[in-house]
Amino acid sequence: MFVRAAQPQDAEAAATVLRRSIVELCQADHRDDPETLRRWLSNKTPMHVRTWIADPGNWLVVAEEEGRILGVAAMQTTGRINLNYVLPEARFRGVSKALLTELERKARALCLDACTLESTRTALAFYRGMGYTEAGDPQQGLGVAVGFAMRKNLGTGT
Repeated sequence: MFVRAAQPQDAEAAATVLRRSIVELCQADHRDDPETLRRWLSNKTPMHVRTWIADPGNWLVVAEEEGRILGVAAMQTTGRINLNYVLPEARFRGVSKALLTELERKARALCLDACTLESTRTALAFYRGMGYTEAGDPQQGLGVAVGFAMRKNLGTGT
């Protein structure tokens, strides 16, 4: 498996990863509520992914193995991580960790002192294990408390 910058031709596969991960792995967050899922998935389309890839304010990466995209992650140039999703069959294989490590590497290259994100309930233990700490009260999002504000200092000294 390797992590690389996403390309426009990755948009369809990346959107599939996003949608499957949310539907199949984030049940503790959406609770199989159709309206919550509809809203959460509404911008997880190939068109939106292509827009995110083209946006110079974003850094979108994919984890690939044998030509198959296993995971997708994105960070704004401010250090705000707004995506980190994996295919259900790739869960617990180090994909999310590899993606997050690449985003943090990019943040350090941009001389940022921290990365921030809003974790789902599903991913909360993962981010804690990666050194992120809660940075505020959970926020309501998509109809359920899915937004756990988190922060990790990167030690860049800036």
